[in-house]
Amino acid sequence: MGENALTRVAVFCGSSTGAGSRYLDAAIELGKLLASRGIGLVYGGAHVGTMGAIADATMAAGGEVIGVLPGHMQEQELAHHEITELRIVASMHERKALMADLADAFLALPGGAGTLDELFEIWTWAQIGLHEKPIGLVDVDGFYQPLLRMVDHMVEQGFTKPGYRDLLAVHADPAVLLDGFAA
Repeated sequence: MGENALTRVAVFCGSSTGAGSRYLDAAIELGKLLASRGIGLVYGGAHVGTMGAIADATMAAGGEVIGVLPGHMQEQELAHHEITELRIVASMHERKALMADLADAFLALPGGAGTLDELFEIWTWAQIGLHEKPIGLVDVDGFYQPLLRMVDHMVEQGFTKPGYRDLLAVHADPAVLLDGFAA
């Protein structure tokens, strides 16, 4: 992608912090890492869970943070107002499309169904040629290994092309993923 090709990275993450502190810690470290590299964060716009943690850490380290939040979630008082920019959209579909447009690459931290929804949609869009942006899984403590076994099973059973599996970069260290994206 070139030296400065990563202007912004969309990070898919949770509205919860997960079990223990490791996922929260990973979100905070990723926020600091993005800011230290001058890479803006695009994320789901909430102030809760690992979403709030990565936004706060990125802002505290002097980074740019753009949140994209559906209006109905703003009404639930989930909106993060202490970020660079908060964009309110009409639907979850618009949220994902705008996040994709704003980002040069995608990272998925551990999360729940919403995180997987965002990940699978962006992975599907890559498979059908809607974008050629890199996608990475931040595999904190092997979080994504069960999912990757399922993806391998989908390949083995002929539902997913082997090359599509290769669209997902996986590493526990997000710095390694970002280095790979830049290369």
